[in-house]
Amino acid sequence: MKRKMGCLGVTLFFALVCCAGPLMMSMSASSGSGGTTANAAAAADIPARMLTAYIAAAEGVQSYRAGCRGMQWQILAGIAKVESGHAVGRTVRSDGEVRPRILGPGLDGSGAGGNTTPVPDTDHGRWDGDPDGERAVGPFQFLPATFRTVGKDGNNDGVKDPHNVDDAALSAAVYLCGKGRDLTQRQQLETAIRSYNHSAAYVADVMGWISRYKTTSSAASIKGVTGKARTVLAAALSQRGKPYSWGGGSVNGPSHGICCSPGGSSGEHIRGFDCSGLASYAYAQAGITLPRTAAAQAGVGRRIPASAGVKALRPGDLVFFGYVPTADGTIHHVGIYLGNGKMINALRPGTKVRVDPVSVMSDYAGGARPW
Repeated sequence: MKRKMGCLGVTLFFALVCCAGPLMMSMSASSGSGGTTANAAAAADIPARMLTAYIAAAEGVQSYRAGCRGMQWQILAGIAKVESGHAVGRTVRSDGEVRPRILGPGLDGSGAGGNTTPVPDTDHGRWDGDPDGERAVGPFQFLPATFRTVGKDGNNDGVKDPHNVDDAALSAAVYLCGKGRDLTQRQQLETAIRSYNHSAAYVADVMGWISRYKTTSSAASIKGVTGKARTVLAAALSQRGKPYSWGGGSVNGPSHGICCSPGGSSGEHIRGFDCSGLASYAYAQAGITLPRTAAAQAGVGRRIPASAGVKALRPGDLVFFGYVPTADGTIHHVGIYLGNGKMINALRPGTKVRVDPVSVMSDYAGGARPW
């Protein structure tokens, strides 16, 4: 039985599936989802640490609501923007703690914050600091009673805290998913948002921010790019934040991968992409079918030699890396060129789809233009 493989690069001694990484790598690149975070945050004007939490929560919600479809970080960003301005004016620590705490007005029926119905205390001041009344708390402004029901430990520190952005974002994702909503359907998405706040104006406000974030996080990076190249880049950028999965990804999107990389990393339980899987998916959205491995993808379309330099690349081109730059058989990695010396990249196990400089890897082997 033939197994699905990742980006295959044949060396003199053995075959390597893609994205184990070259023998030498530049240490100037950010780790984890840093490239993704910095790029999207710059485009959407969201603090990087907050965006990291939104992306992780959108992925992690499947562990709690397997039937939920369509949860995206932009949905969580839209809620957090309206609720707290992405914790504006606060410091968000590396562990996700927001300081000072964000406390809403006392829900005593006085009309402050739009509240005209008194809400009795439920947490004895544990989260809202008010032993006599109730206040919404944290960057997602949960009522303590609601957080007690849906609260999750997003940063795996053993504590569920609405003042921790990782915990709050994952809890919000669980709440919005309900019993298994399809958030790709506008009506169900609006119903989810309305459950967060029973106001038509609130729903419209959040929906507006979701649309804006979806537009800016992709379009800002591909301004001026047209045709199939734009389709390819938009498709690849839409997958930022998806986890790397050894052998994962297809023309239909992220998928579970296989076991195992030369370093022993398995993609069997990770739904995401490896490098050539991401390329296959993005190009398929433009009607272009690529072979499944990086080395084979180098043979599609016009080949751009390494000697021509990165300046010869155009947005949408495939970018290759090989142990011997002039020998396509040694290619072990592929990215998608975004422009300005950057590429959309599923780098290696333990990372996520992100934007990296082409120089993140030291053995540039040229590119290819499949149209």
